[in-house]
Amino acid sequence: MKVEHDGDDEVAFADLRHERVADHFHDECGIFGVHGHPEASHITYLGLYALQHRGQESAGIVSTNGHEQFVHRAMGLVVDIFQESTLEKLKGRHAIGHVRYSTSGGSQMRNAQPFYASTDGGLVAIAHNGNLVNAGAVRAELESRGSIFNSSSDSEVIVHLLARSREATLEDRLIDALSRVKGAFSLVVLTSDALIAARDPNGFRPLMLGRLDGGWVVASETCALDLIGAEYERDLDAGEVVVIRRGRLRSVRPFPPVAKPTFCIFEYIYFARPDSNLQRHNVYQFRKELGRVLAREYPVSADMVVPVLDSGTAAALGYAEESGIPYETALIRNHYVRRTFIEPSQSIRHFGVKVKHNPVKGMLEGKRIVVVEDSIVRGTTLIKIVDMLRKAGAREVHVRVSSPPTIGPCHYGIDTPTREELLATHHSVEEIRALIGADTLGYLSLTGLRETGQQFKQGYCDACFSNEYPVPVDLDDPVPQLSLFRTVDEPREDSDSNSM
Repeated sequence: MKVEHDGDDEVAFADLRHERVADHFHDECGIFGVHGHPEASHITYLGLYALQHRGQESAGIVSTNGHEQFVHRAMGLVVDIFQESTLEKLKGRHAIGHVRYSTSGGSQMRNAQPFYASTDGGLVAIAHNGNLVNAGAVRAELESRGSIFNSSSDSEVIVHLLARSREATLEDRLIDALSRVKGAFSLVVLTSDALIAARDPNGFRPLMLGRLDGGWVVASETCALDLIGAEYERDLDAGEVVVIRRGRLRSVRPFPPVAKPTFCIFEYIYFARPDSNLQRHNVYQFRKELGRVLAREYPVSADMVVPVLDSGTAAALGYAEESGIPYETALIRNHYVRRTFIEPSQSIRHFGVKVKHNPVKGMLEGKRIVVVEDSIVRGTTLIKIVDMLRKAGAREVHVRVSSPPTIGPCHYGIDTPTREELLATHHSVEEIRALIGADTLGYLSLTGLRETGQQFKQGYCDACFSNEYPVPVDLDDPVPQLSLFRTVDEPREDSDSNSM
């Protein structure tokens, strides 16, 4: 195995704190795979570029020519990590890639994916999107039997289970490993001659198949297929495992079926790109419908509907169309903001929000505004936005949220605050309205959300709004701790000194 580059672990602790206190659920991860294409690593790079919204902490690609695997992983954005010279060294017709935002485990280079290993069954690399609710217990068991973990990510558990399995083939070993874990997993696995894709029996996270120039592609969202010009084939079913070898696809369903798949509703509300189709349903249309329902549930007399960009845009358009109130982009977003920036002293109030949003003052003077946001987590962002709009001249500010109150953390692959940190857990709607400084506040009802989902003929997980968790969660499950071993300046791994 050729490790072209495992980049330095250079994420500052202050930056991590800034990320953790941001007033939003964080995207989970994005995965991508290619089987049977002469430019597999280049195609994977483009696929990851399209999936960048799903994770901005680290990215990686593992490719194979059938004899060796080639690896490049680093902290940062896809466009900064991969150059043409790097991609040329990622040889072979098969590749998988991963973009990561940490859901389990910290923001460290050792947690960057894909994970790769040499087993007695051959070389294997894994990229995982999701979260395993029993990872701590399984890890503790494996460690008691001598396994040594290199990361604090739950995804590495799958690698160890696969390596220890006594099944004959790597795909059977993978199925054996996945039968031991509980929770959410959509993953792609690269062996010397095959690409394997799998979804958990509940189907929490998205995963789909496409065709490109006679080869196969696997991706978290259709927007990645669109960028590379691949033809969408279908979504993987919940509980399905697909094995692609020598250009042929074989599908198996080895896990006991659940009564109803529970696809993550937040994929539609916020995470996925609006131009993506998930489970054959368009994200943009779903969000517009949420806005229409919200307008029917919480009408108000106003002069304009204003979205909190970008995730509130489609719902705001739906609200405007249903209510007849004009839609205006009276909040402008700076799209060039990266994860890190140097903040001035406290003399500039609300600097963090002002970097991303700025009101159009001439449009707002004396106006009654309906502000549409996709969700409220801690409320810190809306407090500052409402204040900015009032200082820009708005006479009334009415806040509408295109999802129900968020009262529970996610345990299936989304980095969320604890239950105690969620604003709606301890405050009534009226208390939240007073806290953010709005004239009125209206959340989409849970009934409205579920009826919208039924229109799209889906089964969803809405545990963060309902406290109804489809897979039991052991809150006492031990969490891996590797932060004691964290270094800021880890040496780079030379491509010639680390091969398998």
